[in-house]
Amino acid sequence: MRERIPHEIVASLLAGATAFIGGNALHLPPWAIFISWAGTFLLGGPTLANAKRLWLTMPVGSAFALAIVVIEEHAGTALGESQLARNLMQALVILVLNSALMYAGRLRLLALVPGMFFGFAGYFATFFGGFGYDPGNAWAAWVSVVAMNALGPVFAYLSMRLTFPVREGEPAGLRQPLTGETVGSETL
Repeated sequence: MRERIPHEIVASLLAGATAFIGGNALHLPPWAIFISWAGTFLLGGPTLANAKRLWLTMPVGSAFALAIVVIEEHAGTALGESQLARNLMQALVILVLNSALMYAGRLRLLALVPGMFFGFAGYFATFFGGFGYDPGNAWAAWVSVVAMNALGPVFAYLSMRLTFPVREGEPAGLRQPLTGETVGSETL
């Protein structure tokens, strides 16, 4: 495949567009797009199957992170008020919930454990970074990161399609840009 517009240019323009998504009144986390955008290519590229796997697992990972934050907010001092007691409680919560997240990866539906960790890490960056439409609100952080993670596979797809690829050896004027092109077993 030959690109009419270099992928580097298209991807950079799309990356720049995230400033308008994240830099608005909702204060959304643009890095969550980059996490799942890169994840899409780690899975082999933008296909509907890869997007569905990420769209399913990333919110689950974010939900586990949300549970850690909510438990910490409500029971963080259950073992005492000292920093050591709080750290011990946090370590126990993370031990239990991270183990549960990883065991959930044994389910066929959630087998993409890295996808869950994309959501997990994105949630913590959103919540502790003070991002989302209601900074400091654990649930608003979850909604914000899930929405932004969901855009990553879309940006990955656009970064390929907007290069207006053509098959090698075919003059660009003889063929329309690729529509209905099959990649693997998925039609784009």
